[in-house]
Amino acid sequence: MQTRIKTRTGVLLTALLALVALGAVAFFATGERKAEGPRGGPIAMASTDGAFSLANLDEDQIAVVTFGYTYCPDVCPITLAIKRQALEQFDEATRERIVPVMVTVDLERDTLARMREYMEAFGSEFVGLVGSPGELADVAERYGVVWQRVESPDSRLAYTVDHTAGLFLVDREGEILEQVLYSPTPSALVSALERELSRKS
Repeated sequence: MQTRIKTRTGVLLTALLALVALGAVAFFATGERKAEGPRGGPIAMASTDGAFSLANLDEDQIAVVTFGYTYCPDVCPITLAIKRQALEQFDEATRERIVPVMVTVDLERDTLARMREYMEAFGSEFVGLVGSPGELADVAERYGVVWQRVESPDSRLAYTVDHTAGLFLVDREGEILEQVLYSPTPSALVSALERELSRKS
């Protein structure tokens, strides 16, 4: 009975996360804004590149923000690889206008040192953010992100973290320009970046 309840809880959590990810989409493929959606706003935290703040971006830069953790077995490394592949579609000058950012939702294990090592595996331009519990809760609420620790006593990891997947294209004011659903291919992200970068040219 306990196994059945645990399985049922896991299914419900997965469904909830999927609904949040879908409900948080703020743009159609054409880039039109929907009336509802996460409100975004400032992000300022300690990072693998020193103190980070969206406000320090240049006017023509866009941050590609995701939430995850370094011990994630699948979604996070795939998402960062997609960012890497998307960056490779642009010339050097354009790549300098794109800032790939990941905010950890695993404050227990993801130290700045751990995040720095993880980010460097994807590229020197990748920035990892580690906030305080209060900073993380505030930013996650404003960006419509949820997460939950899931105990895995039979695993060497001890636990995993279920979390909202998706990519936010954000400007220096914290405005969410577009939101891209999680995908194993870079095409949607590349298209969104092309639209928003051209609007800022």
